[in-house]
Amino acid sequence: MPVDRVKFLEEGYLIVKAAIPPDALDRVREAYEKLVDCRRELCKAERKEGDPPGGEWEKNPQPRLMLQRPPLVDHIDSGTAPAVEVWLEPNIQRISTELLGIDDGAVTEMMMMCNPARDHGPAKWHRDLHPIDTAPLQGYIDDIVEGGPRYVQWNIPLYDDNVLWVVPGSHIRRNTVEENAHMLEDPCQPVPNAVQTHLEAGDGVVYILPLLHWGSNYSPTLRRTIHGGFSTFTSMPDLGFTDHISSEAAADFKRWQGRGEEMKAHTESALKAVSAGDGTTYLASLEKLHPGRGEKGRMLTTVFLCKAALAIRLAKRPPYPDVPEDLARRVRGEHPITLNWGPEFADRFTESQANTLWERFAPLDKLLRSEEELFVPGYQSGPMIYHFDEMPRDYGTADFIRSWGK
Repeated sequence: MPVDRVKFLEEGYLIVKAAIPPDALDRVREAYEKLVDCRRELCKAERKEGDPPGGEWEKNPQPRLMLQRPPLVDHIDSGTAPAVEVWLEPNIQRISTELLGIDDGAVTEMMMMCNPARDHGPAKWHRDLHPIDTAPLQGYIDDIVEGGPRYVQWNIPLYDDNVLWVVPGSHIRRNTVEENAHMLEDPCQPVPNAVQTHLEAGDGVVYILPLLHWGSNYSPTLRRTIHGGFSTFTSMPDLGFTDHISSEAAADFKRWQGRGEEMKAHTESALKAVSAGDGTTYLASLEKLHPGRGEKGRMLTTVFLCKAALAIRLAKRPPYPDVPEDLARRVRGEHPITLNWGPEFADRFTESQANTLWERFAPLDKLLRSEEELFVPGYQSGPMIYHFDEMPRDYGTADFIRSWGK
């Protein structure tokens, strides 16, 4: 399918017909259903006292499969291989690559969203963004306008689906006054200018991360919607599943994982340059992490690295004063597209390096904070002391580097 990247960058989303070819749909359905059955059985086995018979699966308003993570990654075999191989379909992987404007888009997440056991009604309008542990919305907007998206996300239903609504163009602007008023009054109803996506089985909608969107109905009606995305690089340490997929698909995943390891090394280089006070190496490392990005992109990467520096500091000597519990919890996870490589990444740094690193990022962290608690509707974060929307004013990478000498 030919794609209109200009329109995609303007509207923030694109409907792709037959993202999964019709002749592949049945085998993909069968593979995912086997994994659904597996996940259900695991939830039953792991149920806690007081849980319903189905455990977490039965309680969750949107049960999910997480294919590349334990425990499901160990259950991918020849019978469920199509659940992985579908991500390599040209109308998914190739289109993602074109929309990203790169040479070789890598699968970053392989998931599926399923219907709940009982009616949970609509979700809330939101952007897939946690400014507390990533960056304010304006940082994403500036970077997208300057250099295009770093990540594109997909919903691909295996059965007809009209659950997702989107607000065209909202990926490159803040909420309007009218949108905020609607979401404050009731975040579970359509907002002005929203568009409902009507997807036939196998169609897909691909969108840019900060787009304002809404899951309008989480009911027991059968739902099997593939969900995940593509970026420049990924992190999938357990590639055991590649023994069960085609050799061509296995080669793709191994290549992407190799590139992810290179990006870990560039992240390490950037952070150690900050610790050593080496601005030249720092800027060179930013270029290796996100080639061709301009100053806005370098600044967004710098904010991501600020959170990585905090994660390293916390891993070496927790706790750290004045770190909100939600932030401390989130930075201990793994989120490769924002350069959070997980707890083990801290092992690459000494305690002395970690301390110096955070001392040099702390002034930027202060600029990202507010003097009072803030709340903006349409995010996945509740009230917090970090700015939802605003990046530091009149502040760039040169200012960050200069601050090391103060």
